[in-house]
Amino acid sequence: MKVIGLISGTSVDGIDAALVEVEGKEEDLQVKLIAGHTYPYPQELRKQILAVCGGISLSVEQLAQLDDAIAGEFALAARSIQNEYPQAELIGSHGQTVFHRPPMPATAQEPFQLGYSVQLGRGAVIANLTGLPTISNFRQADLAAGGQGAPLVSKIDACLLSHPTKSRAIQNIGGIGNVTYLPANHELNWIQQVCGWDTGPGNALLDLAVQRLTNGRQNYDHNGSWAAQGTPCTKLVSQWLKQDFFTQPPPKSTGRELFGELYLDQCWQEAQIEKLEPADWLATVTELTIASISDSYRHFLPQLPDEVILCGGGSRNFYLRQRLQAELTSTQILTTDELGINGDFKEAIAFAVLAYWRFCYSVPGNLPQVTGATQEALLGEVSYPIANQNNRSD
Repeated sequence: MKVIGLISGTSVDGIDAALVEVEGKEEDLQVKLIAGHTYPYPQELRKQILAVCGGISLSVEQLAQLDDAIAGEFALAARSIQNEYPQAELIGSHGQTVFHRPPMPATAQEPFQLGYSVQLGRGAVIANLTGLPTISNFRQADLAAGGQGAPLVSKIDACLLSHPTKSRAIQNIGGIGNVTYLPANHELNWIQQVCGWDTGPGNALLDLAVQRLTNGRQNYDHNGSWAAQGTPCTKLVSQWLKQDFFTQPPPKSTGRELFGELYLDQCWQEAQIEKLEPADWLATVTELTIASISDSYRHFLPQLPDEVILCGGGSRNFYLRQRLQAELTSTQILTTDELGINGDFKEAIAFAVLAYWRFCYSVPGNLPQVTGATQEALLGEVSYPIANQNNRSD
């Protein structure tokens, strides 16, 4: 089945679209990327999204307008990715996250509180603009079951990237980092031993730092070349790692609400106290991403993995990859590209698969031991084009 996967991550760079051929079900799942492309947001829309992520207040009418505008861009991306290729039959759209609040544990003063997550770009609009059934709102069912609503790609990682004799950590480095740990799949009940969590900032703080240092002239540190000219301040990295999120055991998830502008302001002020040069500060912020990954492995994994498989934009950062290898000397660092899955579009591919599972087989998409949900859940809500309302299969 040909499926389009759509996602815009916490970096808000644009919409990643993947046209994928999906076959099989779970253990025999196979995916083939037919086409992948990133479609940048119009500049003014990106500014609006970043402002909302930063906490700006909107009226309900303004929120509705923003929701529809994002859906329109997602639909345009879905139509564009099909140019000159076979037409898709289904869309899986993660949408644009603008707010994420993990579940709040019960205390002596407060009862347990379900998590809350907002992804804009409603599926009904995408379905009607493209003429294709669209699965969206993937996080809601897991959140309703008490889960974090993230990470949601771990079951797909298990189906596509496990190895019979090697343990692997599939490490995504987008705006936020997340990991799926896969034990060797010859072990008894190995799927129950899969675990995962958000590791902390990926590229989000790095990109914000570069934008600050260049007054917006640059959006990111290409290949990590600027940071590579500096020297990390280990004192600051050790200080930053004392933040509660890093010491909190999984399941856990995070976002720009924690690792955003305010957090960067704090990092900047502390860097001034240490009198760091710009390259040193970038190297130090990069080191936080590296240390948050390696430290979480050492604290929360049953053992260090035989291989770390990188994906996401951070996998293209040569300096970051080099530093991570230096921290994990006994582990081989690879990318999903080397295993046949395009690392730039892995997340979009994942939401194509989740849509395929939901629409064709009613396969639960979450792993409760990863998200903290009380049960497996069907992920995603189905929207049909108006013309197809009478042809529903569910």
